[in-house]
Amino acid sequence: MAEALLPMSAGFATCLSLIVSIGAQNAFVLRQGLRRHAVLLVVAICIASDVVLIAVGVGGFGTLVTRSPLLLTTCTAIGGVFLLTYGFLAARRAFRPSAALDASPGGTRSRRRAALTCLAMTWLNPQTYLETILLIGSVAAGYGALRWAFGVGALAASCVWFVALGFGARLLTGFFSRPSAWRALDGVIAVMMVSLGTGLLMGL
Repeated sequence: MAEALLPMSAGFATCLSLIVSIGAQNAFVLRQGLRRHAVLLVVAICIASDVVLIAVGVGGFGTLVTRSPLLLTTCTAIGGVFLLTYGFLAARRAFRPSAALDASPGGTRSRRRAALTCLAMTWLNPQTYLETILLIGSVAAGYGALRWAFGVGALAASCVWFVALGFGARLLTGFFSRPSAWRALDGVIAVMMVSLGTGLLMGL
């Protein structure tokens, strides 16, 4: 057990350093947390997805993906288009603050739509595969028989991050009760998404 602590700690630190950034998935989880809508569902989807992706990466599938240029190109193209679309939607919200600038608990908003959007943010985002399958998978491989301990540590970091992001966001509700704050958030998200999407498509 003691020998597994080092790879577990390394997995935790590695995963945390990768996911603690402003990305498509994190921006969506933050927004859901601020609106207190389907937070548990969204956080659960993110964690469950990471369980699958990290397991695949640690299991060695990352090597197969890197050897398939067509697969990488296809995922990149789909992800780029998705990010651009979400970016334009965020820009529209920023210019039309009356659409849904409400940080109160969401009563009539669709949980199904939130779940589908979260799934798309996770599984149509090439960065997700890069971080979990390729990067975490390749680093874990260096620990040999203890690579699964590394994977457990990485998964623990994922759980801590998404729970903190989703349920901790409500502490900022007072700040985001102002329409101008929501417009600023959506503006930042729009710029970020469009930049990421454009970068992906230009790299094809």
